[in-house]
Amino acid sequence: MLKGRLGLESARVPQGDRHGLLWLGKGRLMVQDGVLHFLTTGDGDLEAGDYTIPFQNLSCIVMQPGTSVTHDALRILASHGTGLLAVGGAGIRMYASMPFGPDASERARSQARHWADPDARSLVARRMYGWRLGEVLPSADISVLRGIEGARMKETYRRVAEQFGISWRGRRYDRQEPDAADYANQAINHAASATEGAAMLATSVTGTIPQLGFIHEDSGISFCLDIADLFRDEITLPVAFGAVREHAKAPAADPLERVVRRVAARTFYREKVVVRMIDRIKELFDVDDGRGNA
Repeated sequence: MLKGRLGLESARVPQGDRHGLLWLGKGRLMVQDGVLHFLTTGDGDLEAGDYTIPFQNLSCIVMQPGTSVTHDALRILASHGTGLLAVGGAGIRMYASMPFGPDASERARSQARHWADPDARSLVARRMYGWRLGEVLPSADISVLRGIEGARMKETYRRVAEQFGISWRGRRYDRQEPDAADYANQAINHAASATEGAAMLATSVTGTIPQLGFIHEDSGISFCLDIADLFRDEITLPVAFGAVREHAKAPAADPLERVVRRVAARTFYREKVVVRMIDRIKELFDVDDGRGNA
């Protein structure tokens, strides 16, 4: 006979045998008769109803807008090592996370080893630049790599803006007055924030260390910024310029930032951005749990 109020204390499932993430929105996560339930009015692919949640088989539950959680639900999730993240729609913002993570430290230790060794650190940076630019750059000097990437990004901005029919006069904005920039630059800022939110979610799920970046260095989320940049060409810029185009059709309907969030959420969901970020992080540090799960 299983012990404890909920009868589950001795039945924890190892993280490697769990099934990734469960995304929930517009509902209430609660406990009824010792069982975790999600009562929803319907959100996306999930129809309205009362669902039993097999939380012991999940690595993490992701709460999207319109979702609330009871104290009892938090308690049983924490006691069984199931993570809980509060995010914007489709992961465009990362608001909070309940402490959790893989039940082993290999991935974080691998990241720390790569970060602490100058040669290994350079190899990781070159690998990330290689993913972005389609080739492994010969130089190992980070300042040279940044210069090459910066020069190529100028052409990428121009090309993607042209694809969306957006007037582009260069990447310009004042950090003190971001709203003073033109719509294209404002949209890039908002889209970058959304992609960074998704990267923070992926970093939390994989149990990696946000502060230990390989290209970015000073930020407290440097590694998240590294991961977000992997998707700048393919995701961030198309989201930004697509939102500018959408906003131009009805500029009084919604602020530009809201339009960017909406486009980002659709894109992240369609392109499985968070899952792909998680896979990239695993590739970087050569850690596999045997099932492809976080």
